[in-house]
Amino acid sequence: MSEQRLTVVCDNELPPENLMGAYVAIGNFDGLHRGHQYLIKTMEERARNAGKAATVLTFEPHPRAFFRPEETFFRLTAPEVKEVILKRLNIDGLFIKAFNQQLASKTAPQFMDMVHQDMKIGGVVVGHDFHFGKGREGTPEKLKQLCAERGMDCLVVEPLLEKSEVVSSSAIRTALTEGNVQLANNLLGYRWFIRSTVVHGAKRGRELGFPTANLELEQGCTLRHGVYSVRARVSGGQIIDGVASFGKRPMFDNGKPLLEVNLFNFNNDLYGQVMDVEFIGWVRPEEKFDSLETLIAAINADARIAQEQIAQANELSMIAG
Repeated sequence: MSEQRLTVVCDNELPPENLMGAYVAIGNFDGLHRGHQYLIKTMEERARNAGKAATVLTFEPHPRAFFRPEETFFRLTAPEVKEVILKRLNIDGLFIKAFNQQLASKTAPQFMDMVHQDMKIGGVVVGHDFHFGKGREGTPEKLKQLCAERGMDCLVVEPLLEKSEVVSSSAIRTALTEGNVQLANNLLGYRWFIRSTVVHGAKRGRELGFPTANLELEQGCTLRHGVYSVRARVSGGQIIDGVASFGKRPMFDNGKPLLEVNLFNFNNDLYGQVMDVEFIGWVRPEEKFDSLETLIAAINADARIAQEQIAQANELSMIAG
């Protein structure tokens, strides 16, 4: 997949000329999974047929985090990751609205006034379960009515089914929490990946002969602790295969969860650099071994399994190319 330029319009910024009258897909789009991609592709085709730009409107923070801040929330795609994926989906623009009390208090008509008058949108495409406005008063049927009153095109898209099951962000979160990377990636339509900055660790991997790049994942991440086959994109765009352990290191400190990535045949200094790491397969759970020798033998076995999984993997990458 090739990337194109994506115009990002934040909160109260005015849209540039090329996005005037654009069509927009509205939603949280956490994961940008196959169902989201189907909706966005439908919007994009409708926009092209009308000779308009194709855009997406999403919200920061996620409304769930705003309404229930006391709960931890496993976000599948951080804002910067969404941008990477949307570039590859042939989208012209991304509108990011701050989800705050002011936005949450807007009635359904006020919300649509914002979309029509402030964002200069000409057409709206949403999913079948889309609700908007104060108290979620705006239903898909209400949306159609409000769009018609404003002379806007409107389309409500039915859900994408996978073996009679709705493709959903919650199903993907569950799969990753169980370590079922294969199912998660199938539902996503690409390999799930994270973007994070390499931080200093305890240097134990280097001492054991397996240097690692250490990355902190978002606080709410409930990815199953264990070992995974991965592929990483480092500074400069180089793609490197590897094996990664996510967890609390029960052999050593049992501390804060870290993603420790051992890149095969690579030993460059990565501290402070941003890395993309995509997950290809599950290798084994996190374990506490009887000795360092047993641990080293397990790490060598992990690397062999990871190499086999990577060699057999289908090309579903959002970070390569």
